[in-house]
Amino acid sequence: MTMHVRPSFVLHALLAAALAGACASSAADGIERARQRGKLVAGIHYVVPEYKAGAKFRTPEAIDTALLEDAAKRLQLPLATVRAPSAKADFTLAALADNAAPRGDTVAIPTGYAAGPMAIMRTDTSIKAWEQLKGRKVCVSAGGRYVGMTEAKYGAIELVYQAPADALIALRTGLCDAAVHDNTMLEELIKLPEWKKFSARLPTGPRAMLAFVVPAADKKTSAFLTQVANEWKTGGYPDQLMKKAVRNIAFEVYLDQDVPDCH
Repeated sequence: MTMHVRPSFVLHALLAAALAGACASSAADGIERARQRGKLVAGIHYVVPEYKAGAKFRTPEAIDTALLEDAAKRLQLPLATVRAPSAKADFTLAALADNAAPRGDTVAIPTGYAAGPMAIMRTDTSIKAWEQLKGRKVCVSAGGRYVGMTEAKYGAIELVYQAPADALIALRTGLCDAAVHDNTMLEELIKLPEWKKFSARLPTGPRAMLAFVVPAADKKTSAFLTQVANEWKTGGYPDQLMKKAVRNIAFEVYLDQDVPDCH
């Protein structure tokens, strides 16, 4: 289990960063560039580390990579992800706050998936408000959008783990007072019987919509991604991905928790 204390900073996927990545690669349309290259390169909030043989498999915090893999599959191209903003990206996938309107030289294409920060704790916790996290240990995972948030905003002591399963094991074994992740993930997780003891929660913070950010001039890429996003929304694909991820994360916690729940 890999863990480190991270200094205070905010890693929300902000519109400005997404715009910078989208506009930097606007010289040619993204799909044409990807086909010439033989690979789709997408900007993303967090690049999931490559799996190494023999290591424990860990389900990532976000479904961003899985969504992009589906988009690349539709183009019959392999996928590479880069940390946004990046001039190498053909387009960017970013979480945009409700009040973050795109600039005139870009378009944002919602995927239908939105989430906000949520905290879960033991049901007997004394923490009833976000402000009460001050000085308390909060578990987050490296791929999460809220790394640095509780430290900067509420004075919490954040412990950053490699993956959500590791952060949640730390919560269950008493190393942390709370765990903060996407509300979509945690709401699904605490439905499971084995999480009843850890189903206390704080109100969900401001939600952000996961969206493609594309230069406005790139009509071909925008049309393709709009069609993809519409099909995802119609079929509920993002929700399906999240529910599958939660089942996997819960199973990883079950397999690897080698000490009892704290009492």
